[in-house]
Amino acid sequence: MKRTKVVILGAAGRDFHNFNTVFRDNEQFEVVAFTATQIPNIDGRKYPAELAGRLYPGGIPIFPEYQLPQLIRSNGVDEAVFAYSDVSFNYVMTAASQVNALGSSFRLLGVRETMLESRVPVIAVVAVRTGSGKSQTSRKVCSILREKGLRVVAVRHPMPYGDLVRQKVQRYASIEDLKKHDCTIEEMEEYEPHITNGTIIYAGVDYGAILREAEEEADVIVWDGGNNDTSFYRPDLTITVADPHRPGDEVSYYAGMTNIILADVVLINKVESAIRENVDAVRRNVLAVNPNARIIEGASPVTVEDESLIRGKRVLVVEDGPTLTHGGMSYGAGVIAARKFGASELVDPRRWAVDSISETFRKYPKTGTLLPAMGYGNKQVRDLEATIDRVECDTVVIGTPIDLRRVVKIRKPSVRVRYDLAEITKPGLKEILEGFLAEHKLS
Repeated sequence: MKRTKVVILGAAGRDFHNFNTVFRDNEQFEVVAFTATQIPNIDGRKYPAELAGRLYPGGIPIFPEYQLPQLIRSNGVDEAVFAYSDVSFNYVMTAASQVNALGSSFRLLGVRETMLESRVPVIAVVAVRTGSGKSQTSRKVCSILREKGLRVVAVRHPMPYGDLVRQKVQRYASIEDLKKHDCTIEEMEEYEPHITNGTIIYAGVDYGAILREAEEEADVIVWDGGNNDTSFYRPDLTITVADPHRPGDEVSYYAGMTNIILADVVLINKVESAIRENVDAVRRNVLAVNPNARIIEGASPVTVEDESLIRGKRVLVVEDGPTLTHGGMSYGAGVIAARKFGASELVDPRRWAVDSISETFRKYPKTGTLLPAMGYGNKQVRDLEATIDRVECDTVVIGTPIDLRRVVKIRKPSVRVRYDLAEITKPGLKEILEGFLAEHKLS
């Protein structure tokens, strides 16, 4: 039987999960390569034989996505499987058109093929775009469930940027575990807040193996989504977070619109800092594609340690990297705090940027007058530290989900911004979760 030759287009996450669930040990297909984009330094390696299964004793190579036409031509590829998220519909169909023009089919795998079944109830927290506020929402959900006396385990969307074999299954229960697993800044930003709130969190590469371990210590699993990807586990309740700062994206980005259609609950977040007509536009768009969704509103109010370090000062704002880069935002919590507490100027860091940070600004020219906290490896962390050190400012405003000062030495006066989910409407998450627990006989 002739095997269908496949290339999987990815970004070190969804691509590996799709391979594991659909293609691993499947003799109908031959996966000749993965491609990689969005995340720095994830190409040029292999999906290892230890994870790839019996059909791939040498592993599977990972190439940069710009080599896709060459890969299709040289390998006689029959099918390109698109497997990453937070991209516009135009982006997806441009990729589809290019693949089709090269003679190959273009495929998006559906949730029936890729969602794994759990023995315990699953609540999925997903979003329409990166930076919508799903992480603080998932933490809120975990806190409510723990207050009910339940054993809660969060499973985070993958960020396997290092040794894939070692990262097959990762369990985080303490801050020391972050060091044990050699986490990047981007990983720490997602894992550390769960740990400090008392929630065990899993992540890794093989989400079937992760699920089997998580089930053993959980009454409820909370899927903490990444980007705007769909859940890897079949949820019993889907909460989708929408962002009124980017109205229209909820019906024009992949896979965010899928999450809107799948949603039982849509949380429109950040309403306190959004224009009301944008909030209303998001509501209309949601109801147009999912009239049965329960819509609630939430806020992400910002607080700072010492507002005197901001008021009247020239400040450098450091924001969450993924939100600014492929998330497409030109501001975040740090900028909101700088404006709220009266900074005299937001200093543009671009002329002081060093090496990989300068490359980030070239790749994402619309980032604006702030600094994305890029830290996908030790070199990039050093470049970030050097850039902050070079910028001429009075204060560094840290808008990242973790205290960046624990990872990067900041020699200037600095102030950290905090933000948590505050619900505006009732009934809210607590009431919705109480109904969920009663339905599953967990109350």
